[in-house]
Amino acid sequence: MSDHTSRPRQLAFDLPVDSRHGVEDFLIGPSNEAAYGMIEAWPHWPEAWLRLVGPEGAGKTHLAAIWAKAAHAWIVPVSEVTEENVPHLISGGALVVEDCDRGPRDEAALFHLLNAIKAKRGSLLLTARSAPDQWGVRIPDLLSRLRLAPHATIAPPDDALLRALLVKLFIDRQLIVDAGIIEALTLRMERSFAAARALVDALDRLSLERGRRVTRALAGEVLADLFPDDAN
Repeated sequence: MSDHTSRPRQLAFDLPVDSRHGVEDFLIGPSNEAAYGMIEAWPHWPEAWLRLVGPEGAGKTHLAAIWAKAAHAWIVPVSEVTEENVPHLISGGALVVEDCDRGPRDEAALFHLLNAIKAKRGSLLLTARSAPDQWGVRIPDLLSRLRLAPHATIAPPDDALLRALLVKLFIDRQLIVDAGIIEALTLRMERSFAAARALVDALDRLSLERGRRVTRALAGEVLADLFPDDAN
């Protein structure tokens, strides 16, 4: 029998993460303050609809959930906007349509939805990663309507917001991480919300697999793996 024993490796299961989308959990900074203000301004929007634009993982879904709760709105992907579904979708008077820049997308139905929600004096929130000119819209009237819609943009986070986001994501996973490690992660990671989520997910998994808390060494290993260009 070998004199060397090793700690059994733990299995990392895909357990639900407590990702809270309440207004009290939304972190506000210079990059998203204007967008948050537009959401909070409802029902006094200048138009029946609002476009919410921001990069992947920027907090669009969180803001949409905050508005949906306030407006008693349904949340659907753009693929569910069909001619057959439009009457049902607007029946509640408020609707969130997510990922409008991604397919499949029924443009005639989306144009119908815009007209129908306005006629009903309802409210519509559209989320996307980019402006309508980059969606590949083929119906000129729809593109014109989308271009003219009031919009709010979420920019990439500054350092302070990124630090706060990392702390929140670790807390959501019930992980306690030293402030010094948070600072090191902030300085060396890619500057995006999506990167923060990927980083915390990877650290959570590796920490569980090795049965260790999140240390500087563990953080450095994950940073080098996820962001090799910034590892030095």
